[in-house]
Amino acid sequence: MGPLSTAPRPVAGEIASQRLLPHESPLPMAPGDLGRNRVSDRVPAPVAPTMVWRRGLILLSTAALTGAGGYEMYRVLQVGGVTILEGMVLALFLVLLAWVAFSFASAVAGFVVLLNHRPDEVALASGAELPAIASRTAMLLPTYNEDPHRLTARLRAMIESLETTSHGKLFDWFVLSDSTDPDIWVAEEKALLALRQAVGTRLYYRHRAENTERKAGNISEWIRRFGGVYDFMIVLDADSLMSGQTVVRLVHAIETNPSAGLVQTLPMVVNARSLFSRVQQFAGRLYGPMIAAGVAWWHGSEGNYWGHNAIIRVRAFAEAAALPQLRGRKPFGGHILSHDFVEAALMRRAGWGIYMLPMLDGSYEEVPPSLLDFAARDRRWCQGNLQHLAVVPARGLHWVSRLHFMVGIGAYLTAPLWLLFLLLGMLISLQARFARPEYFPKGFSLFPTWPAQDPVLAIWVFVATMALLLLPKLLSLVLLWMRRPVRRQFGGALRASAGVFAEIVVSALMAPVMMIFQSIAVVEILAGRDAGWQTQRRDDGTVERRELYRKYGVPTLCGVAMAASAYAVSLPLLLWMSPVVVGLLFAVPIGALTARPASGKLFVTPEEGAPPSVLRRANQLSESADIGIRPALLELREDARLLAFHVAQLPFPRAVRPDTIDANLAVGRAKVDASDTFEEAVAHLSSREVFSILNDGSLLPAVLQKQ
Repeated sequence: MGPLSTAPRPVAGEIASQRLLPHESPLPMAPGDLGRNRVSDRVPAPVAPTMVWRRGLILLSTAALTGAGGYEMYRVLQVGGVTILEGMVLALFLVLLAWVAFSFASAVAGFVVLLNHRPDEVALASGAELPAIASRTAMLLPTYNEDPHRLTARLRAMIESLETTSHGKLFDWFVLSDSTDPDIWVAEEKALLALRQAVGTRLYYRHRAENTERKAGNISEWIRRFGGVYDFMIVLDADSLMSGQTVVRLVHAIETNPSAGLVQTLPMVVNARSLFSRVQQFAGRLYGPMIAAGVAWWHGSEGNYWGHNAIIRVRAFAEAAALPQLRGRKPFGGHILSHDFVEAALMRRAGWGIYMLPMLDGSYEEVPPSLLDFAARDRRWCQGNLQHLAVVPARGLHWVSRLHFMVGIGAYLTAPLWLLFLLLGMLISLQARFARPEYFPKGFSLFPTWPAQDPVLAIWVFVATMALLLLPKLLSLVLLWMRRPVRRQFGGALRASAGVFAEIVVSALMAPVMMIFQSIAVVEILAGRDAGWQTQRRDDGTVERRELYRKYGVPTLCGVAMAASAYAVSLPLLLWMSPVVVGLLFAVPIGALTARPASGKLFVTPEEGAPPSVLRRANQLSESADIGIRPALLELREDARLLAFHVAQLPFPRAVRPDTIDANLAVGRAKVDASDTFEEAVAHLSSREVFSILNDGSLLPAVLQKQ
């Protein structure tokens, strides 16, 4: 990398005594209202005339495939008449097939779109000369108890990459911390202090003592304090990485489209190490562009927002996207967890276009390292999406925005529906095996009613359904075969084909376990259990044996019950159910195997073979970073410069009232007073008490000076 700036670096002592925040430029952000109609004085973003027939084609294709499959399933079940249980199976099949058909139709659209594009058009960020931009943009990096060394490594790589574009002066960088772990909080400050000294750029840091409304509240608090002087903001996640060229092209894209309120990139997964994460990385890199091209083709200006790696018009967001607090108690009431879908829908309601650029590369993210970590994150997303049931009826929303909500809700409700579908099918088989058949029903009948189905037709229905699930993956492989540069990036046609086959097998083994996990999550949420907000693990996927048995115990028991029930009917039924039964019976070894590190010979992606410069730089900085995190009070006691920096970042003290007394601070003060030494005080303070002491600029020095 070249030099970042010719300006002299600030002196370390000067930085330590400074408050790393710019002058406040408030921007009002009124509370959201789901009962309000679209803003009447704004002309909506234009809808391309082609969108009508594009959306009609997707919906008609979905209806046609669902109708054809449903009719064939009816033919399977109607031999001898459709019983109540068979009617329930048919209804579930129609719902689930519609879900599969909808995804299939959108993926085929993406295949056609990419088929008609030249290979050099697929990666816009690595091609032509960068456009000129003039707007002021804030880069926002919210963080919550993340590894500060990896965080600042990625941040520095992005800053350096953007500086090489000669547009770096148009960007300000904000690290918006909601960290509640006191040790991580102080480590964040230490890492940011070092980064500010190293890069000498407009890098700011703000820590909230109370993480109200979580990430959405973190962003909205920044807007209300600092948003007034910025045209756009690019929202990142803690694991986000974007090249400077991609950032500049995003700004240019929204600058040249005055009706655009938000432009979303397609982040690619990188840095996968375990088998689970490598499978996710390979699948996202190979299948993702085709799926994204399909949805962008028919979404148009009614796209969606995934919460990160997107550029947003600040004033449009402030005016339209403030989130309401849902009525009722958690998990359905309270603050909205999956805020991004709602923010996009509210901006579209106000007339702003929501777009996606599926062919813009240079946008990256990471995935959880194990199936258990993925399921933990998925549990929170499940609750957030089910919350959207209260948002769907909101007034003034575009019908495509409502469809986004329904798709998100359906992504989780389909898991218990698939489970119920399987259980009903087995119940019908058990009933036919053990219940005495009624060949002559009550009333007059000359001919018997034979309780049977058409097995040959049933196989064809099953094959057709599997084809709808697997064909999009094969179409992505066809696109790869047709393009020599892409084939080379994936390690060649043979290796890529082997990767697709292996991905299908591994995903098929994990799918039944995720079905059980998601079904349990839906039941827990409907029963009123809140998911909370846990920190996502981003290192290796190693799982302890005790946790494996505890977490995978329920899926394993479900597999035993299914296998026993199927075998009680017949061996052919057990073989028919084997794709589901095997994944459940071997949930523990599958979970352990997929969490282990995997070699890079299979599931090769372009970013592994030829890592982009920003990714190489971020990984280089991560490997060379000091990854140790020490106790916060000990760190501040030994580093006067860091202590001065920490105190300078604290908000100005507020008047204490009876209803604002911090119980943790009061208890912590009492423990400190009762302790004879600093070491004794630290040993007896809880994490929450240390956190409260760190927020009190008057008590903290007294604690650190204790002998």
